[in-house]
Amino acid sequence: MTKLSLSGTPLAPITEIGAKLNIPADALSLYGAEMAKLSWAFMDGLKDRPDGKLILVSAMTPTKFGEGKTTTSVGLSDGLSRLGKKVGLCLREPSLGPVFGMKGGGTGGGKSTMEPSNEINLHFTGDLHAITSAHNLLAAVLDNHIYWGNELDIDIRRDIWGRSMDMNERALRSVVMNLGGVANGYPRQGGFDITAASEVMAILCLAENIDDLKTRLGDIVVGRNKGRQPVAARELKTEGAMAALLAEALRPNLVQTAEGTPAFAHGGPFANIAHGCNSVIATKTMLKLADYVVTEAGFGADLGAEKFLDIKCRVAGLNPSAAVIVATIRALKSHGGVGMDDIEKENVKAVEEGFANLARHGENMKNFGLPVVVALNQFGTDTDAEIATVKRLCEAGGLSFVPCSHFADGGAGAEKLAEQVVDLVAGDPPQINYTYDLSEKITDKIKAIATKIYRADGIEISPNAGRQIAELQSGGWGDLPVCMAKTQYSFSADPGLSAAPTGFTVPIREVRLSAGARFVVAICGDMMTMPGLPRKPAAETISVDDNGNITGVF
Repeated sequence: MTKLSLSGTPLAPITEIGAKLNIPADALSLYGAEMAKLSWAFMDGLKDRPDGKLILVSAMTPTKFGEGKTTTSVGLSDGLSRLGKKVGLCLREPSLGPVFGMKGGGTGGGKSTMEPSNEINLHFTGDLHAITSAHNLLAAVLDNHIYWGNELDIDIRRDIWGRSMDMNERALRSVVMNLGGVANGYPRQGGFDITAASEVMAILCLAENIDDLKTRLGDIVVGRNKGRQPVAARELKTEGAMAALLAEALRPNLVQTAEGTPAFAHGGPFANIAHGCNSVIATKTMLKLADYVVTEAGFGADLGAEKFLDIKCRVAGLNPSAAVIVATIRALKSHGGVGMDDIEKENVKAVEEGFANLARHGENMKNFGLPVVVALNQFGTDTDAEIATVKRLCEAGGLSFVPCSHFADGGAGAEKLAEQVVDLVAGDPPQINYTYDLSEKITDKIKAIATKIYRADGIEISPNAGRQIAELQSGGWGDLPVCMAKTQYSFSADPGLSAAPTGFTVPIREVRLSAGARFVVAICGDMMTMPGLPRKPAAETISVDDNGNITGVF
């Protein structure tokens, strides 16, 4: 039986989708009829091909209404396909945390979806399970090493490598472990991060190949000895076994959009607590296969796009040609002070006031050196006056503007956006103006992001974070990029400050080293690396019928 997309269109066999990118059937390892992984031999043969154009899709600061960034990425890809372009889409894999939490599925919506949606949203090809297992294998070996005598003299009074799981579970943020007597080890406090925040996830998404993966896994700092020297995972001899668990997960997953555009769904770090981009391997491979590659960076442009540019592009040598910033009338009104009960009522004044948020994101992207187009993701409640207001304000601010109806109309509703993007990316890609130099001190890099991107007055570093920064700086990690862990709902670290706030400082509570991922994580304020479920989680509406059909993921 032919599988259908969420909107009812039939899905093509994945071998036919691969053929659109000249991927032979024997280069695919099939996961059913509609999903596959690429072979290493095929990917290795692509190295001498020229790269296509890389197009980044980001967004204004998100609201709880949802702005449709993934939906727009899919719609744009299908719009480019309709123009006769050879297109590839590169997105992240959804995490089970938001799928069963507040956000629901992460494969788009309406007629602009990545398919097969239910499979991608749930267990997919097992990548996130492999990452979770590899992370927890290291934790198990570390605890076992300590149990059998602690030859490396690891200081168990200090933070050591914790555990992860792919689910929102606030009860696991801080736990007491190893109760029950000497046979179970030593009682201590520990905790879990969600898999999307695991350093192993970041490593998989930044590694170039298997050898790089093993090196990075070995570089993970699991703790410090009593002389305060770092202890690496390779001293526990775990990098080989972890890489074995991750070997299949490192290969990109080929899927399709509802209109049959080829897509890679690979890797899934969150942008508010991690670096928010799909894998380097998937992006680089797709650039060799397609003339236009659409990719997405999570949450607003202050988070995902900044990390995409300052971390992923810098590490991988990528040069995007343009940025698309997704906006909605609802989000503009929300940032203009309108509450949920009134969000569907026309309010031109609130649109004008909320536009400051969109304008700041546009300025930031232009400061990186990228040409920018605003994609207005339209809803049925948008009025002509509100749309005309956004158009007028964008043109006054030097931003290209295109209203889109891809949710309702699929790729046809994004053709004008696709035409604008084709014009924007003509010629050579621009050079990226990074937010900071890697040679700057860690504190200065954090401050540069806070002041240049968030527009804060400065930063406030806690005594604990100050000690951690000093330790990292003196330990030789001062030249790493910085990954900010911050709320997605505001330019500031306070989710209650909407629009384009000024006159605030960014509090840095903690700084963590991700030596394998090769960046430093600065945790702002109350930001948690293990989210909790909302009052009414999406899990309450998800089920499966007597025929095995899953319902309620969206």
